[in-house]
Amino acid sequence: MAISERDIEHIFERLRSGVVPERGLEIFAVGIDKQRTEIHRQLKLAADSEGVFKFLRGGYGCGKTFMSRLAILDAQAQGFATSFVVVSDNDLQFYKFDDVYRKVVQELGTSSCARSALSDIIDRWIARIEDALIAGGANENSDEFDDQVQQRMEEELASLTGGKAPEDMARVLRTIFSLKQKGEIAEASALLSWLSGSENVAASAKKVAGIKGDIGSRDALDYLHGVLEIVKASGYKGLVIVIDEVETVLRMRHDSRGKSLNGIRQICDAADRYKGLLWIFTGTPEFFDTKRGVAGLEPLSERIQFLVSGGFANPRQPQLELKPFDANRLKEVALKLREIYPTANRNRLITKITSEFIEQLVAKVTSGFKGDVGVVPRQFLRQFVNVLDLVANEEDFNPMSAEGFEIKDLNEDEQRINQGHTYFDEDPADVKGYAAIEF
Repeated sequence: MAISERDIEHIFERLRSGVVPERGLEIFAVGIDKQRTEIHRQLKLAADSEGVFKFLRGGYGCGKTFMSRLAILDAQAQGFATSFVVVSDNDLQFYKFDDVYRKVVQELGTSSCARSALSDIIDRWIARIEDALIAGGANENSDEFDDQVQQRMEEELASLTGGKAPEDMARVLRTIFSLKQKGEIAEASALLSWLSGSENVAASAKKVAGIKGDIGSRDALDYLHGVLEIVKASGYKGLVIVIDEVETVLRMRHDSRGKSLNGIRQICDAADRYKGLLWIFTGTPEFFDTKRGVAGLEPLSERIQFLVSGGFANPRQPQLELKPFDANRLKEVALKLREIYPTANRNRLITKITSEFIEQLVAKVTSGFKGDVGVVPRQFLRQFVNVLDLVANEEDFNPMSAEGFEIKDLNEDEQRINQGHTYFDEDPADVKGYAAIEF
């Protein structure tokens, strides 16, 4: 599988910080084929104009963020716009839909625009409207052409949303187009910020569009519906929204926690009305199974219940289970990373970072967690990349001795390498080279 040098550098730089990379994940994805297949099925449903949701379920270290980041990459590769939102303490309360809307739109991205892609998406939509008008006989050089574009924008938005798009949304979109046509980019950007949910837009900018106030919780999901339809009208198959680390809700106060869980229930109940939108939530078993979490809100618990039969969980049910890492899976990831690590001396990397070393490093990192491999992938990979760096940059660095590992059962060649010798005994005649031989 081909991968660019830029993405390889990105992968290792992120792993050095203990963070999941945002690109190139497929190159070292291991043991998640079934889960990835189910995400692809969900993407197919969304592309076919279904409104769907999925919950990724897994304990600490199971790879929920990795899986959801990979889902974002797969979605963009298939022509979706995406948004990746990480929940942090007191940062996102799901019953405040204006908070949800603002986070989603601010993190809006596409394959060509990684973040804050709303402006680009709107420009693409308007360009398609202009092309359609011209194809229908309109004169793009006439004084009336911009008015025709604005009128068609309003008509399309109303048609696509079934007339449910807020009036202020239509006003702001028309004004953004008008301001850009006049070259008043700063003013247009202010209104784009307002449309993205910002509460810090000057009253003077709002006045230009004939609007007051900010996007409120009551109307926020209608605005999201409008954004979704514009995304599709601009040429994308749909929209994928990831809400990562939703178990953070468990740390809220009882009243806020209950209302946030009910907000998630409302999103799930309304999902089928948002054609082409896939919601993906990630959470720990504690979030789903305790009374403090989903199990404490019966309507939500019933909607997304997790069933296991004979030790098997159907991947097509609302909760998609991610299995913990085991030693073999972690070793396989390490070998894939060793394979793509950028170095001028690959032979040194392979001979010093052996399969045996990787196995012992897994055991060492997990020793502080009573041998539980499932909770240490992030820590292990961070330490493993550090070893890769040292081997690549320090000729005399021996990872086995540095980590305090005892070297066992070496064959003759491995013993020579470990002692710093070559594969063969040197012969003084080798210095002179070979004499010419005639046949």
